[in-house]
Amino acid sequence: MKKTTVFLLSFLLCLLACKEEKKEKNESSEIVAVKTKISLKDFEGIVEGDSVKLYVLTNKNGMEVTFTNYGQRVISLHVPDKNGKFEDVVLGYDSLDKYLNSPRSFFGSIVGRYGNRIAKGSFSIGENTYSLAKNNNGNHLHGGDKGFESVVWKVDSATSNSIEFSRISPDMEEGYPGNLDVKVSYVLTDDNELKINYKATTDKPTVVNLTHHSFFNLKGEGNGDINDHVLMINADKYTPVDAGLIPTGQLDEVAGTPFDFTKPKAIGADIDAEFDQLKKGNGYDHNFVLNDSPKNADGLTLCAKVIEPTSGRTMEVFTDEPGVQFYGGNFMDGTTIGKSGKPYGFRGSFCLETQHFPDSPNKPEFPSTLLQPGEVYTSNCTYKFGVVAE
Repeated sequence: MKKTTVFLLSFLLCLLACKEEKKEKNESSEIVAVKTKISLKDFEGIVEGDSVKLYVLTNKNGMEVTFTNYGQRVISLHVPDKNGKFEDVVLGYDSLDKYLNSPRSFFGSIVGRYGNRIAKGSFSIGENTYSLAKNNNGNHLHGGDKGFESVVWKVDSATSNSIEFSRISPDMEEGYPGNLDVKVSYVLTDDNELKINYKATTDKPTVVNLTHHSFFNLKGEGNGDINDHVLMINADKYTPVDAGLIPTGQLDEVAGTPFDFTKPKAIGADIDAEFDQLKKGNGYDHNFVLNDSPKNADGLTLCAKVIEPTSGRTMEVFTDEPGVQFYGGNFMDGTTIGKSGKPYGFRGSFCLETQHFPDSPNKPEFPSTLLQPGEVYTSNCTYKFGVVAE
């Protein structure tokens, strides 16, 4: 009798275990991002021994943001238009494999250790000179050959509307000195804000300039160019560049130039103007020197505002950084096919990357990006979405 009872109990436990295993397998193949229609399994994998997954953030208004811990990438970002219709407004791919096997891209990623360019791949701290990868026309761009966008980040916490990533970038990774301990948190608020907070510490003097690199199209990703988006940048000056897109060190006034976005205008309004800086960047790919006010309730300065006239979608950017890189999609050529199956064409997106200035380590007149042991690097950026008032 006892043997029969033990057998039955074992059989029942086995059935329950099998049921749970089947449930887990079913859940892993279900669509977890309701609006994005991305399968969890398409972002499950192992990269250099570390697990990669997909994470979904939502708010009470129906906004939905999906992340992968591979490069801290925003995979999709669904926001409503003036009629309540949701569209995904960031460019990217629909699987981990495509991020791994496509030409290097920064779609939706963190950028580091140093966002933007460092001239000739070299900088000095005191008597020490450091050599970096020359991966962009003889200069260093976005952290080197394998930047922060191409590594797996640890997920310290994840809730329905927030996620925090961390990683220690080892001493001399991509040529940068110091073990850099980085933590980045993202919060999706019920005010339709995506808030990003960066923190970092080091055990050796180093340079740090972290930023976020989503490519936006407020019509929806893959839905044409962004030349008709109306843009305001809260900057009276910008940093002109040489032929390699390295700042000359000057701070030029935007007034009277195609770079004057102090009053809202279409991105494409002056794009074909005979202006040397537009020729050098094949359009806009420049750092703007932000004004100090106005500020929002968090004490962050209004950096920029974008309006897409047809959908009525708006995006405001707030930051405590001194600059923002405005990039107009000038190097996109239609060969990249995005997650919706549409080609990403010329000027099919824009980026607003809050940052310190490019080549600051070699420009002592620019705000410093030097981080010393015992100091804490902090940076904040908020992307706030809305619609035009009727």
